[in-house]
Amino acid sequence: MAASSYWADDYVDKTIDAEQAIRKIKPGQRVFVGSSCGEPQALLRALSERSRLFTDLEIVRLLALETTPLTMIAEKSKNQNLNIRSFYLGSAKTKSLSKDMRFITPMNLSAIPHLFKSRQLPIHVALIQVSPPDDFGWMSLGVSVDITLAAATSADMVIAQVNPKMPRVLGQSFIHVNDVDYFVEHEEDLLIIENMPESEEANTIGRLIARLIDDGSTIQIGMGATSQATLLALSEKNDIGVHTQCLTDDMMHLVAKGVVTNRKKGFNNGKLVASSAIGTEVLYEFLHDNPSIDFHPSDYVNNPGIISRHNKMVAMNVAMAMDLTGQVAADALSHNFFSGFTGMTDFVRGASQSPGGKSIIMFTSTYQDKQKSRIVPMLTDTAVVVPRGDVQYVVTEYGAVNLFGKSLQERAMAMISIAHPDFRDGLFHEAKKLGLLGQERTLSESIHGVYPIKLEETRVIDGETIAIRPFKPVDERRLQEHFYNMDKDDIVSRFFHEKKSFIRDDLEELMEVDYVKDLTILAVVGEFGFGKVVAVGEYLLNQANNMAEVAFSVAKEYQGKKLGKIIMHKLALAARDNGISGLFAYTSPSNQGMIKLFKTLPYKTKTVFEDDMILLSCKFNEFAK
Repeated sequence: MAASSYWADDYVDKTIDAEQAIRKIKPGQRVFVGSSCGEPQALLRALSERSRLFTDLEIVRLLALETTPLTMIAEKSKNQNLNIRSFYLGSAKTKSLSKDMRFITPMNLSAIPHLFKSRQLPIHVALIQVSPPDDFGWMSLGVSVDITLAAATSADMVIAQVNPKMPRVLGQSFIHVNDVDYFVEHEEDLLIIENMPESEEANTIGRLIARLIDDGSTIQIGMGATSQATLLALSEKNDIGVHTQCLTDDMMHLVAKGVVTNRKKGFNNGKLVASSAIGTEVLYEFLHDNPSIDFHPSDYVNNPGIISRHNKMVAMNVAMAMDLTGQVAADALSHNFFSGFTGMTDFVRGASQSPGGKSIIMFTSTYQDKQKSRIVPMLTDTAVVVPRGDVQYVVTEYGAVNLFGKSLQERAMAMISIAHPDFRDGLFHEAKKLGLLGQERTLSESIHGVYPIKLEETRVIDGETIAIRPFKPVDERRLQEHFYNMDKDDIVSRFFHEKKSFIRDDLEELMEVDYVKDLTILAVVGEFGFGKVVAVGEYLLNQANNMAEVAFSVAKEYQGKKLGKIIMHKLALAARDNGISGLFAYTSPSNQGMIKLFKTLPYKTKTVFEDDMILLSCKFNEFAK
C-alpha cells in the first residue's frame, strides 16, 4: 500500500461507518476478529447484521465470550454463511463447547502468529480495535496485542474500530494509520471481566503456592478463582516480576502494593510484560501510557525460549482435571473463554527451562458441589493439554506435590494424597487395577487424613534452609534413605537393636499416617520434591490410655542444631490439638538426648525405670513449675 503524503489526511479519507466497512468484505474470505477484551464490538454487530448476505465467510479468532453470537449464526446457517475457526488448546467436554467442537483449531499460542505471517493461513480481512492515533499516526492495539498484531500486519485488508476508551498500551503494540485500510470511529466501553467469587479452597491453594515462590521470582498466572487467591497470597513477597500472557486486576494490585517491581527478572528488567489484559475499567486506566508496562505479541511473550530467560520463572496454571499419571486437562469456562488455555503448554515448558524455574498446576480437588473428583484414574476421553512428562508441581487444597522425576507408582500415590479424602479409596483401587501400584500395596496407604498444612514451617539454620513438615506418601524412598545413612549407634538408639535393612514393611508405622492417631514429622533439606530427610519424629497413639509414643532420629551431621526439639514441640502441639492426653517414650538410660528433649516441653516429665529401659512421659494437663 502506498503511503499518503500526510497520514492525518489519509485517516480522514479512510474513515467510514461500520456498515460501509463490512460491505468491503467479500464472500469466501477469511476474517480475523480482534482478541479477548479488545474485540471490536461495533464491527462485529455490523458483521452479524449482514451475515445472511455472505457466503462461506470464515471467522478466525481465539476462543471468546461472544458478545455477538457469530457461532450461533454459523450453526443455523450450517456453515454456508459463516464458518468459525477458534484457536483453543483445551478439551471440549462442557456443553457450551462440545456442540461446537468442529470449529476448534488446537494450537499453542506462540505458534499462531507464524501461521498468519507465513500465509499458511492467509488472513484476508482483519477486524481490530485501536486507540486514537497519536501525533505521529501510531495507534495502540491496547488490551489485545497477542495474535492480533500478526493478523493485522499480514492481512490483505485491515478495518480498525477507533475507540477513545482503548488504553494506549506501550511496547510492541502499535500499528500506523498508513497500514490500515478503513477506520470506523465508535466510542464504547471495552469488555470487562469481574473477579471470581472467593472460596476457602482457593485461598488454601494460594497459601500453599506462595510457599513455593521465592522473592525475586518472575511469575505467569492463568485465570480463575485459584489464580486470584494465589496472587493475594503473594502480598508479602518482594521484588516479584511479571511475564505473563494475560494481565489482570490482581496483578495490578500487587504492583500498587510494591510487591511487583520487575527489578530482578534478569530479562526485560523494570518492565511488566504481557500480551493482553482482561479485567475492569480500573485496570485499563492503569495501563494507559504506563511506561513500566510493555505489551508484546504472543510469538514473543509465549515463546518458551523467551520465557526461560527470566530468573526463577514460575508458571502457574489452572487445570480442570488430572489423572494419576500426571496428564492435565483444561476446559474453558465462562470466566476463562477469553484466554482459551492456548498458552499453558508454552509457559509450562518455558518455566521448566528457566534458572530456578517452576511450573505449578493448581485446581480445587472437586467440582459439582464436591460430588466429583478432579483427580481421575486416567484421562481417556478428554484432550490432554499438558503431557505427563512436562508436569512438575501440583497443588490442591489438600497439599502440594512434585511429580517431576517420579515413577508412575510414586505419581499415583502423590496424586491420591492430594485428592479429596472421599475419593481416595476409589482412586487407590483403580490405580491397582491399572497397574500403577504394586499388588503388595494395602488400602491403609490411601491416606484418609487431611494433610495438616499448619504444621509446615521453614527455618534457616546455620545458613541452610530446612523445611519441617508432615510426612507425605512421596517421601517413602527418601525416608528409607535417611535410615540407611544413619550412624550405627543412632540406629540402635532409635530401634533398640542393630539394623541393616529398612524395607518398607519395617517402616510401615512411619509411612501409613492419618495425621491424627499416627503422625510423622520430617526435617528436609534441598529442593521441594527432591529433598534429603535429615531428621524424623513420630508419634503413634496407644488407644488404651490415649497417650502417644514418640520416637526420633537425627542424621549425625545435623545433630546439635535443635531439630529434635523443633519436631518434638510440633508433635506435642499436634497431639494436644488432636485430643491426645500426652506423650511417652521408651529409651535407654544412656540416651541423654531423648531425656533432655522431653524436658524442653512445658509439661511435667515423669521418669520410670523398667528393667534396663527408662519410660519418659508427660501429660498436657500437667504443666512444669
